[in-house]
Amino acid sequence: MRAEQQAAIARKEAREQVGVRVERRWGHMAGSLLLALLVALFVGFLVLPIAALLLRVPLADLAEYAARPIVLEALKLSFFTTLVSLGLMVLLGTPVAYVLGRYRFPGKRIIETLVEIPLVMPPAVAGVALLLAFGRRGLFGPTLEGAGLDIAFSTAAVVLAQIFVASPFYVKAARSGFQSVPTELEQSAATEGAGRWAQFQHIILPLALPAIVGGAVMAWARALGEFGATILFAGNFGGRTQTMPLAIYTALETDLNAAIVLSTILIVASFALLITFKLLSGRQLDVIGMGG
Repeated sequence: MRAEQQAAIARKEAREQVGVRVERRWGHMAGSLLLALLVALFVGFLVLPIAALLLRVPLADLAEYAARPIVLEALKLSFFTTLVSLGLMVLLGTPVAYVLGRYRFPGKRIIETLVEIPLVMPPAVAGVALLLAFGRRGLFGPTLEGAGLDIAFSTAAVVLAQIFVASPFYVKAARSGFQSVPTELEQSAATEGAGRWAQFQHIILPLALPAIVGGAVMAWARALGEFGATILFAGNFGGRTQTMPLAIYTALETDLNAAIVLSTILIVASFALLITFKLLSGRQLDVIGMGG
């Protein structure tokens, strides 16, 4: 009798365990389906506008629209100004990134915060701030006018606006790259008689280079898409300050297909830049892992 009771109890426990496993399996499936649905909704929300734009590209007349003056002038100006601003960001931002990444000193957090302020500043506010600093009636306006310089509403203003909003992307990435280089490598090189420049040239820079290039790519992409600060500080003058985003804004009122072509070019460029950044970021992680 006792054996039968124990067997019945065992069967009951087995059934309960099976029920628990089935319940867990159904719960896991329901959770997975809900998670997949949320991911699909979010990704779909991001992809849908891009797909809607690409579906409207006038493929039959693409070459004709791409050759229009508003498109060609905006393309030339955008690539010229972004390359100039990128060169200045690398030239001026690399020493800042190196100091922030390799040294500890009083006020370091304050400098980091000041460098990152444009990241959280609305572009319109950035444009007003630049205008009040470098415009004719701005803080440095009389000084610049005395030197024969008129920056506001010029191509130089486009470059300054791009540097202001995009340079934090470069400095943050380059700083992370410099910071990731183990100090032991410098110390080992120093014991071998290598000076600071040799350490930087042969150890620090090669290991930080993927992050530096990745930051440069992201900064260039941000400069290429800059709109708010540019239109307020530089204006919207064809051939002089009308970059691709501003040309899109203008073309929407007069030539929708031209706006679509310009938008498509920016999407393709942004996608290519993003893929490049991801490849460089992956390489950086591989380098850091090997270094560790």
